[in-house]
Parts: sequence; structure tokens; C-alpha cells
Amino acid sequence: MFKSMSMNPILWTDGYKLCHKDQYPAHTQWVYETWTPRMSRIEGISHVVFFGLQGALAEITNSFDANFFAQPEEEVVAAYEEAIAAVFENTNVKFASMHESKHIRDLHRLGYLPIKVNALPEGSLVPIGVPMFTIENTHPNFFWLPGYLETQLSAYIWSPMTAATIADRYKRLLTGFAEKTGDVNKVFTQAGDFSMRGMGSPETAYRTAGGHLLSFGVSATLSVREYLKSYYHAKSDVMMYTPSTEHSVMCSYGEDEVEAFRHLITKVYPSGNISIVSDTYDLWNVVDNVLPKLKDLIMAREGKVVIRPDSGDPVKIICGDVASDRSTVRKGIVERLFELFGGTTNSKGFKELDPHIGVVYGDSITVDRADKICQGLLDKGFASTNTILGIGSYTYQYVTRDTFGFALKGTAEIVNGEFKAIQKRPATDTGNFKKSQKGMVAVVFENDEFRLIDNLNPQTIAELESRNLLQTCYLDGEFTHTTRFEEIRNRLKTETIRVYGK
Repeated sequence: MFKSMSMNPILWTDGYKLCHKDQYPAHTQWVYETWTPRMSRIEGISHVVFFGLQGALAEITNSFDANFFAQPEEEVVAAYEEAIAAVFENTNVKFASMHESKHIRDLHRLGYLPIKVNALPEGSLVPIGVPMFTIENTHPNFFWLPGYLETQLSAYIWSPMTAATIADRYKRLLTGFAEKTGDVNKVFTQAGDFSMRGMGSPETAYRTAGGHLLSFGVSATLSVREYLKSYYHAKSDVMMYTPSTEHSVMCSYGEDEVEAFRHLITKVYPSGNISIVSDTYDLWNVVDNVLPKLKDLIMAREGKVVIRPDSGDPVKIICGDVASDRSTVRKGIVERLFELFGGTTNSKGFKELDPHIGVVYGDSITVDRADKICQGLLDKGFASTNTILGIGSYTYQYVTRDTFGFALKGTAEIVNGEFKAIQKRPATDTGNFKKSQKGMVAVVFENDEFRLIDNLNPQTIAELESRNLLQTCYLDGEFTHTTRFEEIRNRLKTETIRVYGK
């Protein structure tokens, strides 16, 4: 039996952070750092959604309270000393032998995290280059703490912000097509989060799903519900999901798919929505031979039977493959289901499937493929909302911290009682991608946009207090105020209209 891994958060950092306290100038008292998206690597995105800080601070605080402050002092200090000795013994014997841990002992005795965080409202759409929050120490003995927390804080927050930003991009695309072809209200449930099994960890999955749910109402990541209820005061109905089969279920019936479908829609789910994976053997056989035999049952049910293709080219499967010599394949699943089950033509002149039947596709969807699917349906005279898209790890894990260039950088210090504005500005960084702000910062709203003002000091920033949107949200281990998830959702909706017009 393995012993449990230590969850002491004082060890959740880059190894080089252990050294930094002694590397600062003597008599350093205060360090001030800013978190900023420095670039966009995704076409069509000029602003980044600010989301996840409240959850991150809550998780970090809970972790320190339970696994550091509440643990015996000698145990947490010994773990820190052992880490130094073991990690550095082959590279710097002097440092490894120092076992310098008084600052850890002092923090444990203090009993809380002596930091202050000022932030924009979550749900804001922040331009590239504008800081989202600042972090600083509130006790001079712990000047090293803002930089020390950088690693785990970054690991907590870059993913939900990235996911929220990409989800917003999907929503803008789907909304644009729905405005042309159908009911915009259907967009909220048109894209579901299917990402959990492909994410880097269960924790990353629920944080990422939280970012998705800012723009949409559907997620298969069950743990996101507890995450949002616990840290964002979300209501119990913050997400929804339709019962769905998987391939192992379908295989268990053998290849008699008529009876498999019949059992599912009459015995297991005689009413309500049910999604049935339909390409375990041959999707087009299901469309041409299985569904026609069950049409009367499907049309008589209260609820929707959702057909779920799960492999192949999603654009061709949904919209049709003109190069195919098979009629059903040329038409695609939406047109073929319309032939079988009928539907209506909406006020905008586009066809919509009968509400008893639907389509969901959730394999390797990207923004580009979503665009082609919606355009393909439009070109065929169908509303873009005739299909639901499952957005998975192909979207939400195929990104990094550098997708939007997130970084927490020191920009001001107090050493020996004197304020210093500092700045990183590498001469070799010709695009100024890594150039940081300088001094203390404020963010104001001018000409319908967030604007950075930097190179400030304690006196000049105080003069901007009434205009500065970076407001204190966390102080000395406690939240000074919190924001509800619904408020963040509504803010992002308003922000998206402000920035992109939809």
C-alpha cells in the first residue's frame, strides 16, 4: 500500500522559488506583481475573459488552512527543509545545507496568508496587455510570498480563463449563424462541454468546465457543479445534461440495433430526451434502416431522440459529402433526418427538424469546424441550430498558458523603506511580448475600453482610487467581497456585445 502524497501547499511551487527569498536585495519589505494576458495566438480573439481567480484563491486558501496552518509546525517545516536538502544537494551544497526555514516557521505562526489581491470584476473582457489583477504582501516579513505563490496561482487560473475565452468565441460564432438562420435562444444549449476525460487532471477539468459554462448551459463534467456552487454561489441548476449512451452500451446489444434503440426509447427512457451513439457499426444504416422502423415510436414519445455520430469528418457527416455515391451520405444526417421525420420552415426561411429528433456531434470539434458546419447547414437551407456540438479536450486541452501569454510579473518593490518601480524589458524581445508593466498599475475605463495606466507609485495610485477598476477582493486570508456565477455570466454577455457586437 502506498502512503498518501503530502498535500502541503508550501511545496506546490517551482524548485527555484525556494531560493528567491535570499536572492532579493537585503531589507526588501514589499513586492507587487501583476497578472496580464500578453498576446493572443488565436485569430479573432483580441480580448481575454477574466475568470477563475475567486475559485483559485478559495482553493489555495482552503489548501493552506487544512494542509499547512492546521498541521503541526514541526511537520510542515521539516517537509520544507527536506525538500531543500534533497533537491539542491547535487547542485549547491551550501544552500542545501542551510535548511533555511525560519520564514516558513514564521508564516505558520502567523496563521494566514498575508497578501492583498486587487482585481477587475470577473466576467470582464480584458484587452491584451491590460492587467487583470495585482498581488502584494501585507506584512514586510513575507515580501517573498507573492512571487512564491506565482506557480500554483498560475496553474489554477490560466486554464479557466483560456477556456472561458474560447467558449466565448464559439458562442459568438454560433450566435452569428443563429441570427441569420434560426432562434438565438437555442445557442445557450447548442454547445456542450465534453472535455473531462481528456483534460490534464480532474481539477483542471472542473475549472475549465466553469469557463465553458459562462457562455453555455451544458456540461458533462459533473464536478463543475460542485466547484461553482462552492466557490461562486451558483444555483443547483447551473448546468444541464441529456442522458446518453456510449459504445460499450451499444455493443452489449450486438448488431441488432433496432431492438437496442427500441429498448432505450421505450423501456429505459419512455419519455424525455435521450442521446444515442449511432455509429458503433454503421451510422448510415441506422439512418436508412433502423430509424424508419422506429419512426412511429419516436414521433409518439414525449421528448427528443438525439442521434449521435462520433467518428469521421463532422462537416461531411452533418452537412453531406457531395463526392459520395451514396444518397444518404451525400445529403448528410440533418437533411436525411428531415426527410424521415419532417419539420418546419421558420420565419427566417430555414428548415428546422421536428422536435422529436435531433443531432449531436462531439468528436474533435474546433471553432473552424463549427464554422464550416454552420455554413454548410445554412447553404443547404437549414437552421444552424439543427445540430448540437460537443466541445472537448481537442479544444480545451489543446492550449497552453502561452495561448494568451499569461504571466505574473513583479513591477514594484519597497527596499529599505524606499519605493522602486521595476520592469522587465528584454532587448532581444523585439515584439515586446515579454516586456512587463512598470511600477504600480491602475486600470480605468475610457472610450468604451479598459485602459492601463502604469509607472505609478503609492501616492499617484491613491489619486486614481475613484477611477481604478482594480479593487481589493482578498486581504490577509479572507475575501473582502465575492461574486456570484450568474452575475459573472451576465457581465460576460454584456461585455461580448460591447467588444464584438454580439
